Amino acid sequence: RHTPMNPLIWLTAVAQVAVPLVLIAWFARRSPRGRTAWLLEATIVAAYLVAIALAGVWLLLPWHTSRVYAVLLALAALRSRAAIVSSPTAAASPAHAPDRRATLGLLARAAAAVVTVAVAAATLAGHRRPAGAIEVDFPLRSGTYIVANGGANDLVNLHLGTLDLERARPFRGQSYAVDVVAIDRWGLRATGVAPTDPAAYRIFGHAIHAPCAGRVVMTVDGLADLPPPQADREHLAGNHVLLDCGKAWILLAHMGQGTVAVQTGDTVEAGQVVGQVGNSGNTSEPHLHIHAQTPGTDAAPLGGEPLPIVLGGRYLARGMRVTTGD
Repeated sequence: RHTPMNPLIWLTAVAQVAVPLVLIAWFARRSPRGRTAWLLEATIVAAYLVAIALAGVWLLLPWHTSRVYAVLLALAALRSRAAIVSSPTAAASPAHAPDRRATLGLLARAAAAVVTVAVAAATLAGHRRPAGAIEVDFPLRSGTYIVANGGANDLVNLHLGTLDLERARPFRGQSYAVDVVAIDRWGLRATGVAPTDPAAYRIFGHAIHAPCAGRVVMTVDGLADLPPPQADREHLAGNHVLLDCGKAWILLAHMGQGTVAVQTGDTVEAGQVVGQVGNSGNTSEPHLHIHAQTPGTDAAPLGGEPLPIVLGGRYLARGMRVTTGD
């Protein structure tokens, strides 16, 4: 049976590979232009690279790819700067009147620079911890993990798209959720680019520990682990555990079939194993979803008010890494 191509592959190929390389090559060219144009171009490329470093989903490509781009940008700057110094155009008299085309070119570069700097600033803002965050332990041990979704705005956290969406009210509690995947020493999260076997993902089967002491409000088990990128849109959280930690309800979602280790009404201690990471529910690949919310209702247990969450003392946003060990 044909498996649909994960749209993340196309998005990554364009936004995190093609565009950065094209921009760096454009900046590195030796065609004559003045110092002002050079500076604006440097700003455009640098701001774009900062934006994708913070807002890019570094799952198909390892996170350190953004550092490679930074080195390439530095080399491009040296090459193009040398061309400007030796360019007759750059050394022309200040009294020489620029033509209309050159002026329009500078204005276009200035506008692009403003836009890219604004986007980069917005991604930085998404890493800022909001007020009223709930602090709990990080629920995974003995590994290195990267945040696929998390943060204070929708540039770094897709869950925030449900915050004011009327049809999303029954699961509005997820709006500040954090999605986490495991990576190896090379920054890779799976064997292959986008394998259809959930077990090929490094986080699959990792033990999930209760991030706080509390009471189990609700559990679901028995849903199948789906081959990526298939998703179960009828059971959004998949197999999961919902904990009442006193200060908030905490959801741990997308667990493996048959791995939920607690039952509704149980009392759990912080650090107790409550399940394993799987690929059940509305998920494109194995990961752990965790969020904090105010108490929900019997009709909509995940419909409480969303609360920002601090995990292991850190407010985690997209691209941030956590290394843990017992």
